[in-house]
Amino acid sequence: MTEEAECVIAQGTFDILHPGHIHYLTEAATFGTELHVIIARRTNVTHKPKPVLPDRQRRDVVDALEIVTAAHLGHPEDIFIPIERLQPDVIVLGHDQHHDIDAVRDALSGRDIACDVVRASARDPQYDDEILSTGTIVDQILTQRGSKPERTQTDTDIDLDSDSDSDPNPDPNPQTQTD
Repeated sequence: MTEEAECVIAQGTFDILHPGHIHYLTEAATFGTELHVIIARRTNVTHKPKPVLPDRQRRDVVDALEIVTAAHLGHPEDIFIPIERLQPDVIVLGHDQHHDIDAVRDALSGRDIACDVVRASARDPQYDDEILSTGTIVDQILTQRGSKPERTQTDTDIDLDSDSDSDPNPDPNPQTQTD
């Protein structure tokens, strides 16, 4: 990283925010002066179970973090479009994200995007029962509360794959929203 690095991108699903996410974003922020976080749309998550929370809610929760300059929904078809728009100096991948650094660098090079790509460090639990995985949190919820909790809303009441075009509560940073 050079000293003049400004724009840093972190990205992920951020379904149920936990200390591992905070560690990742805090570390990513040290690489520049602006931290932009791209939130994967539910429809684009294919490497693990779909997020429980709606796209906009996940974006809004991450955007509320003081360390984050702005959170953006990813593009529904091309994950590199927000990166092209933001023109980052550095992309920081999570320590356990499935992306191959060399493949990401090659894809960026093919689009004439010149930025560094690094991987964040892992965070060890700070106490015995600390959970640093969304999947483990979901498993614990199902174990402790059962697999069929009472609901105040049904899946048909909320649109988990909502597109921000029809969002009655638009991106708090509309100049940076990706559609």
